[in-house]
Amino acid sequence: MANFVLRLPTTFRSFSVSASSNGSPPGSRSNSASGGPVIVELPLEKIKRPLMRTRTNDPKKVKELMDSIQEIGLQVPIDVIEVDGAYYGFSGCHRYEAHQRLGLPKIRCKVRRGTKETLRHHLR
Repeated sequence: MANFVLRLPTTFRSFSVSASSNGSPPGSRSNSASGGPVIVELPLEKIKRPLMRTRTNDPKKVKELMDSIQEIGLQVPIDVIEVDGAYYGFSGCHRYEAHQRLGLPKIRCKVRRGTKETLRHHLR
């Protein structure tokens, strides 16, 4: 059995990393023609949340996310489906509410194009 010593610096430098799951730069819509997801920031009011009335968010989790978002920003974009130019969000409910309560105008989203049939499937 080997022993290892891990030495960490006593001070850390701040840096940021941006990436998207489709390999294009964040905010780029270059992959939208091929139907792959794109990472964009959307105004909260542009995202329809059809299931919000049926779900209750955990207030503690929302508060923890608010603190995290204020400190380091949103780390994981919410998933959004675009159908005929309208945006629908079905996941990321706690992150969405944290942005609302912080008064942030936009949220980072992973947008996928869908059909009306896709939308109906998510509403079941």
